[in-house]
Amino acid sequence: MPDLYHLARPLLFRIDPERAHAMTIKAFKAGLVPACKPPVKDPALEQTIWGLRFPNPLGMAAGFDKNAEVIGPVFELGFGFVEAGTVTPKPQHGNPKPRLFRDPDHEAVINRLGFPGVGMNAFKTNLEKFLAGKSRPPGVVGINIGMNKSQTEPAKDYAILIRMLGPMADYLTINISSPNTPGLRDLQQKEPLTALLETVMEERAKSCGKHPPPLLVKLAPDMDDDRRGEIAATLMNAGIDGIILTNTTLARPDYLPEPFRAHPGGLSGAPLRDMSTQAIAAFYKFTKGKIPIIGVGGISSGQNAYDKIKAGASLLQLYSALVFKGPAVANSVNEELLMLLKADGYGNIGQAVGVGLNNK
Repeated sequence: MPDLYHLARPLLFRIDPERAHAMTIKAFKAGLVPACKPPVKDPALEQTIWGLRFPNPLGMAAGFDKNAEVIGPVFELGFGFVEAGTVTPKPQHGNPKPRLFRDPDHEAVINRLGFPGVGMNAFKTNLEKFLAGKSRPPGVVGINIGMNKSQTEPAKDYAILIRMLGPMADYLTINISSPNTPGLRDLQQKEPLTALLETVMEERAKSCGKHPPPLLVKLAPDMDDDRRGEIAATLMNAGIDGIILTNTTLARPDYLPEPFRAHPGGLSGAPLRDMSTQAIAAFYKFTKGKIPIIGVGGISSGQNAYDKIKAGASLLQLYSALVFKGPAVANSVNEELLMLLKADGYGNIGQAVGVGLNNK
């Protein structure tokens, strides 16, 4: 029998996607969180990575809660961690509207948002309010940081964000892979990436005390293995703590309908699934499994999640699946993943990381 979300979905999809998202955030802020089963709890899903305890491996990807307004309600949906942002130093409107498009038949989304947000000061206020709450739910809170569109020296924006928000974060993600901010993906080249990482690592050491948050880098799927190998070596040399794979893609599979695939921006959802899994496997090999990977892109079932774990991901994120599957998706993915792990005889998710590869 269809649940309430799937009964309401045809009506929801008649609303402009960005407006529907804004309505969801307002509803969550008002305490109107969809009723879900309690989060899935099982020792097989628990991990400690970077000294942080993750109650389950599934996180909400950056982009849903851009301004750190609804971290608590997102945890209520069954996620083990939440990544807020992308946040920029100054407030900005992002790219002209319309800039968010969905294709329900293929569970695909294209966005060219361009990091719209309230800026780091208002973001910090929202985050402080959550952290000060008496009933903070268990789980890890990451902060995804990016540069303003007008910034010509990206390292300055990343440094000030680390200085302002780093002490409050369980982990930080350097976003250098959105296709919607001009010049941002250029930072994935060896020389600018090396220089950027040197600056952000120095800033973290200065600003974040004796227990600095782990520093992760989020990368694009649109690169060949030569580039991946070069970037992997650069990240390892810099001492980066983790990699998020992947951001949205510029690719447009032929099966996507016109005019949907004609929209500029980054494609996410089901069409990204295999690309991101391939990127995870490549980086796991290049880093020899020494840097934990968060796998994101096209996850909407436990099997999708398990495929990414076996390819080398220790943790997972989703966002688009929430749009197409509804608020019960986190618990559904975790439940199925737990069954798959136990069917294969694994007592903990960590035992399955990378087992699908031949480099062990």
